[in-house]
Amino acid sequence: MTRFLIVRLGALGDIVHTIPVAAALRRAYPTARIDWLVSGKHRELLDLVPVIDRRLSIRDRGGVGGGATFFAAIRGLRHTKYDVAIDLQGLIKSAIIARMSGASRVVGFNGKYAREGLARLFYTDVHDPAGEGMYAPTEKRHVVDINLGMLSAIGINPGPPEFPLATVPSAIADSMHDTAGGRYALLNPGAAWPNKRWPAPRLGALAMALRERHNLRSVVLWGPGEFDLAEDVVASAGGSAILTPQTTVADVVALARGAAVMVSGDTGPTHIAAAVGTPIVGIYGPTRPERNGPWVPDDETVSRASICQCHHFRQCKVERMCLLDIEVAEVLAAVERRLIAADRRRA
Repeated sequence: MTRFLIVRLGALGDIVHTIPVAAALRRAYPTARIDWLVSGKHRELLDLVPVIDRRLSIRDRGGVGGGATFFAAIRGLRHTKYDVAIDLQGLIKSAIIARMSGASRVVGFNGKYAREGLARLFYTDVHDPAGEGMYAPTEKRHVVDINLGMLSAIGINPGPPEFPLATVPSAIADSMHDTAGGRYALLNPGAAWPNKRWPAPRLGALAMALRERHNLRSVVLWGPGEFDLAEDVVASAGGSAILTPQTTVADVVALARGAAVMVSGDTGPTHIAAAVGTPIVGIYGPTRPERNGPWVPDDETVSRASICQCHHFRQCKVERMCLLDIEVAEVLAAVERRLIAADRRRA
């Protein structure tokens, strides 16, 4: 096997969780060709992954992010004559793309683990992460380990996960570092799902407490459509928080590498920060930290997943979302434990 295709189109955090698959392929086959097909709006993250040979992008719905059209992408893939295509998206669309790439073998999850069960019909090799039986909603394994398990279908023992992500110079990260006085907490109030967002005023109160107790300024990160939310955090922080300008993914990587700690819900920037080793305090409700949280033992999570009634729903289905039960004092205590652990490790 000398030519591999990874199909993982999105979302940002899911792409981060797939990077160890590319790294494990590179360790197993140092001279192989490893290409990755991704949605156009997420292409820039893959530009920072050095173990990939080609980053191929497909146009999103509405043309967002650029990239090839569906059929143009298929034509381009078929020229390479891949030995193996690995579909880690688990959608019918991604499975069709993997099969139409012309790869000799097409590997994907079984119907209980794929996001769309019928995707399995397009695979030559179906991987069952559970060994046998149904996918349990209380799955305890991290999604990174589940993804890496896919490689057993082609005879690869992946070993521990690695996240090769390059850091490029970032004027924004340098500016935030200097403005914050050289040390800062990174706060991320946004998330694609509204029920993953801890309230902005509570993040602002957390920023005030961190400055009062630890002389630690906070830098507030935001993505598309989140500017007003981030402004609300800064406005409620009493001068303890700084708003970033609009950032690229490379800026987020650099900001995360420079942060003393990051506080965020289950969203792409959190997983980028975890991948580069930033100390994390994650706030969880509709998703489970065991499966989607940070994976370093010292990292902290404040979770209401055990009482959430809206697991994996993008909108809260009850009158009061579970994250509203999380008070500032609980998150502050978790941040302080994480800072102590980080200081102990450095010492």
